[in-house]
Amino acid sequence: MNYLWGGLILISIVFAIGSDLHDLYADTYENDRVYQLQLSDAQSQMRNGESIELVLTGSDTSLSGQYKTDNKRSQLVILYSDSLPALWQARFAGDKDKTLALSITQAENGSFKATLPSIVWPRLEKMMQAAFDMADFAAKLAIGLIGLMALWLGLMQIAEESGLVSKLVKVVRPVLKPLFPEVPPDHPAMGAISLNLAANMLGLGNAATPLGIKAMQHLQELNDHRESASNSMCMFLALNTSSVQLLPPVTVIALLGVGAGGLFVSIFLATLCSTIVAIIAARWYAARSVAT
Repeated sequence: MNYLWGGLILISIVFAIGSDLHDLYADTYENDRVYQLQLSDAQSQMRNGESIELVLTGSDTSLSGQYKTDNKRSQLVILYSDSLPALWQARFAGDKDKTLALSITQAENGSFKATLPSIVWPRLEKMMQAAFDMADFAAKLAIGLIGLMALWLGLMQIAEESGLVSKLVKVVRPVLKPLFPEVPPDHPAMGAISLNLAANMLGLGNAATPLGIKAMQHLQELNDHRESASNSMCMFLALNTSSVQLLPPVTVIALLGVGAGGLFVSIFLATLCSTIVAIIAARWYAARSVAT
């Protein structure tokens, strides 16, 4: 898996560099283009720090912004607008809340010349930024799961010692035994699997994660071929991924509130179909592996 992700990242970097080089060669963003501007009819002069309105020569596009000048340079700081030309909007890089500073100089006839900021390596920059953002998110997620895993694994330990897991396994054994024929009926893996599936059915995805990890550890104890997943591990992964949802996931409820109730039937039917397909696929591949 590490080699796969490494290959995808390398391909993404090569693709981003190739696309950016093509844009530079084709001058897609017209980095050196000079735009002619003139004051609008309602504007008579430009004063430092005041809002002004300029018009692109030969078009009806107007630019509203703040004029700033000192002894070295003059700038027009403008906000994003849907009326801006596409090449101008590209300078905002999708962030409509930021400003764009144009370097402007005044010509002899009273008009102005503006040069847009150059765009160089935009795809490579976005890809690298996304990589750092996801690395930051992964670290926060991993740290945040420590407490959650400790809580649910602790509760599971209490449930095992109190006999609650054994009672739960007896209830669901008629359903799970045909799906996991390799797992002994009284093995701890059955309890972990039962709790994981119950948490998934109730929409408690975060609670199901540590229980799923614990179930996989128990299933690995029964695995005779440690370097490959057993049929039971594959079946459990298929069930965990496609789990039937009796209640909408907590994230959906948090986003939609009361409106999530209207999705109950749709979510149940969709997850029921996905679970049936997952079971059939897992059993088919298990039978195929035995045949070969």
